[in-house]
Amino acid sequence: MKKNLTISAVCLINNQGQILLVRKRGTSKFMQPGGKPEFGESPLQTVIREIHEELGIQFAAEDLDFNGVWVGPAANEDQTSIHASLFTAHYDGTLSPLAELEELLWIMPEDAMKRDDLAPLLREHVLPQLIKRASS
Repeated sequence: MKKNLTISAVCLINNQGQILLVRKRGTSKFMQPGGKPEFGESPLQTVIREIHEELGIQFAAEDLDFNGVWVGPAANEDQTSIHASLFTAHYDGTLSPLAELEELLWIMPEDAMKRDDLAPLLREHVLPQLIKRASS
């Protein structure tokens, strides 16, 4: 039986146009920072809390732009689909992985598409949109 996960994720972009990818401990796929809501949290509240827990960044609601919802396969869990609320924000500082994160990577969207260790949400939706936006 297929499971469904609800998550909120953020696409962090720096001054060079690079996107931040994160890899959680014990997994092989890179994805955007974010996670599952706690009871009663809105998608925006979830992403603000998750970014603070995972990266130590404190965003205000007005720092984040809502980019819609994506439904598709989960990266690290078989027979699971995700319902992801997506946000974009700008960040150009130094970061260290906190909480369950093991690795951080700033990378140009075009270079990220050449990798074979990306979550489906990144490969199928986020990166193509970023590349399309950059070329228009």
